[in-house]
This record gives sequence, C-alpha cells and structure tokens, in this order.
Amino acid sequence: MDHRDPRLELVHLLRGITVELDFLGAEFAARNGLHPTDLRALIHLLDFDRAGIEATPGRLGDELGLNSPAVTAVVDRLQRLGLVRRERDERDRRRVLLVVTERATDLGWSFFGRWIGDMVTAAEGFDEGELATVRRFLQTVESVLTTARPSGGHGRQSSGSR
Repeated sequence: MDHRDPRLELVHLLRGITVELDFLGAEFAARNGLHPTDLRALIHLLDFDRAGIEATPGRLGDELGLNSPAVTAVVDRLQRLGLVRRERDERDRRRVLLVVTERATDLGWSFFGRWIGDMVTAAEGFDEGELATVRRFLQTVESVLTTARPSGGHGRQSSGSR
C-alpha cells in the first residue's frame, strides 16, 4: 500500500484515537479497581442497556469470548463493586439478566463525561451530511474489525444496532 494514500492517514488517526481511548480506559479501570476484562464487560453491558438488549451471562460471554466460569468471575467482581446486579427474568425465572446499576453509570460519567461532552461539542461543527459520512465510515471500520477477530467477532452487535 502506498504510504501517501490519504485513506491510510485515516487508519493512523483511528490508531491514535484507539491508543488514547485505551489510556483513558486503563486509567478509569485502575482508579476503580477493575481488571481490563471487567471494563470491557461493563462497556458491553452499558451498550446492551442503551440499545434495549437484554444482557445475559451467555450473551456477555459471547461478546467477550469467555467461557461460563470466566463470565461468572467477571460478573462476581462487578457485582462486588456495586456496578452490576443479577436479576431473574420475569418471563423465564430460570434466566438471569445482568443489570448495570446507576452507580456504574454515574461512575462512568464522572470520569468520561468531560471527554464525551467535548467530542459531542466537536461534532457540532459538522453538518448532517458530514456526520452521516463519518458514521458510515466508523460503522464500516467496526464491521471490518469485528469480523477480523479470530472467533469471527463473537456475537457482537454493530453500533448501528446499538
């Protein structure tokens, strides 16, 4: 690939953003006693909640590529920290649902809120057509990356459905 290709610059910009987001995530995890897998689990659970998707241990395991005992350990840690609770499904009492607590949401906003606000403000400088193009590009990149996972992307929902 030609290193002068302007599309390659987008890849490098995304890599740089990923590094910065990873740094922020690691800082958040360290401050709040979370293992990196715990943080990924919490992010998935928040995404499920925002999309109105019922979160079960099985679904979370699919997203994280973890077996049942590992998911149980993650959920146990998150529950001990007051970030997640287990609830019986009212329609099927055999099923357990994972519910993100208000404490988890508040904790996330208290740390990430400033940057989220700044990014939303930055997006105000783009018109609807530009935002649609950026959204389509990012959704396409996300799709490329999730299907590139060795496991075929687990059960991951694309952000278009979040």
